[in-house]
Amino acid sequence: MDEITVAIPVNFTDAGRLFGMFEIRNTVEAVFLCVPLAAFLMRVLPIPALARISVTCVVVVVVGGFALIGVGATSLLNFFKVGVRAKEYNLRLCGVA
Repeated sequence: MDEITVAIPVNFTDAGRLFGMFEIRNTVEAVFLCVPLAAFLMRVLPIPALARISVTCVVVVVVGGFALIGVGATSLLNFFKVGVRAKEYNLRLCGVA
């Protein structure tokens, strides 16, 4: 019998990801979270401009990073959906009451 050799491309795990790292859904969620948050913080914070920019950058980078990475191999929105459903049905997540 002849064996068929199939070459698997190096980037086969990159499908559906941006820059090979971030899932497209997580990236879209991060953009939809960070852009309005940045605009809101730039308008609301009553501090000088340089400090306002610094605080906005720190907050947006943290929120955006958390949204890009996701929680437990799922997107942030799915994580919150599961949390809300668990709360409705009085389920315990991760052993926490």
